[in-house]
Amino acid sequence: MLISAFILGILGSFHCVGMCGPIAFMLPVSRTHNVSKFFQIGLYHIGRLLTYAIIGILFGIIGKSLNLFGFQQKLSIFIGLAMILVILLPHRIFAKYNFSKPVYKVISKVKNALGKELKKKTPDTFLTIGFLNGFLPCGLVYIAVFGAIASGNILEGGLYMIFFGLGTIPLMTAVVYTGSFLSVNIRNRIQKAIPVFVVIIGLIFIIRGLGLGIPYLSPKPATEMVSSGFECH
Repeated sequence: MLISAFILGILGSFHCVGMCGPIAFMLPVSRTHNVSKFFQIGLYHIGRLLTYAIIGILFGIIGKSLNLFGFQQKLSIFIGLAMILVILLPHRIFAKYNFSKPVYKVISKVKNALGKELKKKTPDTFLTIGFLNGFLPCGLVYIAVFGAIASGNILEGGLYMIFFGLGTIPLMTAVVYTGSFLSVNIRNRIQKAIPVFVVIIGLIFIIRGLGLGIPYLSPKPATEMVSSGFECH
């Protein structure tokens, strides 16, 4: 499942460039010292990964809580269906209900803090910018959060989000260094591929939840494995 998070991050980074690209362009990195620039960009990414890890751990706790009540298999199916519905349902439906409205004030404060940090050039600035950047709303991050919940484990939830973040690093780094990356046509094609991949991930979660006895992909529920172990004795 961590591989799927990494691939989601790679594909999602093309979306991230549109959402977070302006922040990446405005990073106060050194224009004369490549070594300093490398470490500054590295701190920015570490800040983002730290935020993703925290988000993954928090939602991993939720997943673990549901797992303790025996909902793990059903939860995986539910999240798989949710991923697919998010892609298939028209965007205007989500815009109508405006799920993000309750957190607009928080987002506004994050943006204000980002604006202040972008004017500084101290080493901790890049870490702070990346950390705050990770909290900005993003549809692909929400999809990754689904995966963190479905992991049903605190550590795996954190790792799922970290691997998602790692997948976004190559393109985001290229954007900082070059100021642009790939033609508009290529980016549009990749953007069209993202929903297809999200649906595939959703199907994987559904198959996983069905407990078909397929090693690694769809293992049988733990209760069944324990009962079969008693039968052997």
